[in-house]
Amino acid sequence: MLWLLMFGILGSGWAAGPNITTSLNGGVSGVHNVTASAMKYDYAQALRLSILFYDAQRSGRLPPNNPIPWRGDSAVNDSDRGHDLSGGWYDAGNHVKFNHPMAFSSWVLNYGFLKFTDAYISAGQKQMMCDMVKWPLEYFLKCWIPDQQTLYVQVEDGHADQLYWGRPENMHSSRPAYKVSNSCHGSDVAGGTAAAMASGYLVFKNICGDTNFASNLLEAAKGLYTFAKAYRGKYTDCVSQARDFYMSVDFTDELSAAAIWLHKATGEAAYLQDAMHFYPAGTTWGFNWDDANVGAALLLYEATKDNRYKNDIERFIHSFMPGGSVPMTPCGLTYRYYWGSNRYAANAAFIATVAAADGLSPDEFKKYAMSQINYILGDNKLHISFQIGLGSHFPKKPHHRGSSCPTNSTWCNPTSDADNPNVLTGALVGGPDQGDNYVDRRDDNVKNGVGCDFNAGFQGTLAGLYHFAVNNALPPAPLAKC
Repeated sequence: MLWLLMFGILGSGWAAGPNITTSLNGGVSGVHNVTASAMKYDYAQALRLSILFYDAQRSGRLPPNNPIPWRGDSAVNDSDRGHDLSGGWYDAGNHVKFNHPMAFSSWVLNYGFLKFTDAYISAGQKQMMCDMVKWPLEYFLKCWIPDQQTLYVQVEDGHADQLYWGRPENMHSSRPAYKVSNSCHGSDVAGGTAAAMASGYLVFKNICGDTNFASNLLEAAKGLYTFAKAYRGKYTDCVSQARDFYMSVDFTDELSAAAIWLHKATGEAAYLQDAMHFYPAGTTWGFNWDDANVGAALLLYEATKDNRYKNDIERFIHSFMPGGSVPMTPCGLTYRYYWGSNRYAANAAFIATVAAADGLSPDEFKKYAMSQINYILGDNKLHISFQIGLGSHFPKKPHHRGSSCPTNSTWCNPTSDADNPNVLTGALVGGPDQGDNYVDRRDDNVKNGVGCDFNAGFQGTLAGLYHFAVNNALPPAPLAKC
């Protein structure tokens, strides 16, 4: 829930004319002039802002190039019996590090980066993205101790954390760490973390140019996948401190995702066979931190072109589109669930965007993805951008402690009506109810909460839509319903 305006924001209603020549910052290779499709909203700017949100979620000792002026070092002593566990991302507006949703967010972000690399380059954000996605990956490497067959999966007790509403920089209490092992199984969180590492290997090998780091990630991913496969179980059956926050219902989807990412990384057929074996077929409820099914289906379809996966992908997207089984708000947001409604719509839009890039119903799926992202950025009855910092009308009171607390204060008031003193640039807030209603209130964790997993599919969709625009392949924006 921050905001920085580090880059010149074009208003949330900015549009380019049809087939205009647009100057796009090409990063390392300089400025390119390309014929681009029209964009109703500035997807490139929204992409830039989303990266800053993740930078604001950093835990640990911050680097000299930290772009968030109101953030400083925090939780630098996170550890367990002397083992360093500093780093990673705070989960949401709190100060817990929940590795299960962090790992999901990481591999989804990596997927979008790999799929739409040219969008990041054209937006001048390749290096910013490399820096951003490296942060959780470095932390995951600390969490995996192969010679002890141990993976740390959480730092801080969620209930104890709720008693403190202050800046992370001012935390000085002991923060317990929780782990899975050969006696406390966690195939879901271990599989998700292996997927993050394997996809991270491809990112740092092929995009970011850090082959040593990439090699470390691949070695860790292989070992962690073997561990996840050997000691099967749901981590919340063992790590009770996660149950009230991120209860797991299955682990086969994460094993499938981990295996297919390892196949992409290594080309080894055994991983592909595992991915197909573990894949839970059918039309899944949603795409989120605990349901990687349709993401695995996309990756499997890319590897095999098998109609089994194609059919599951298409049925999933059609279930979220108008006329499908998932309800829609009167103004056009797919309404899967009340908590973080924007998240589920944006995640479905990400699946549609990648499917379109893979040649599945391109125009239809692009238009659906645009309808959801455009709703989030302003095509709603309040004409508000649910992404903080885009345009001039966006949430000012997100449910986020660091954003809500002045930098010179040791405590702040979570129920204050004042705007947050620090703008949480780029964060996607939870979103409206089923009637498109929304009130900007800090104490509303449902509609005004944020989370690492909220922005993951959203950012990937922004990259995909900008990729289509840059390549003059974006259809005209669908009409707003409100």
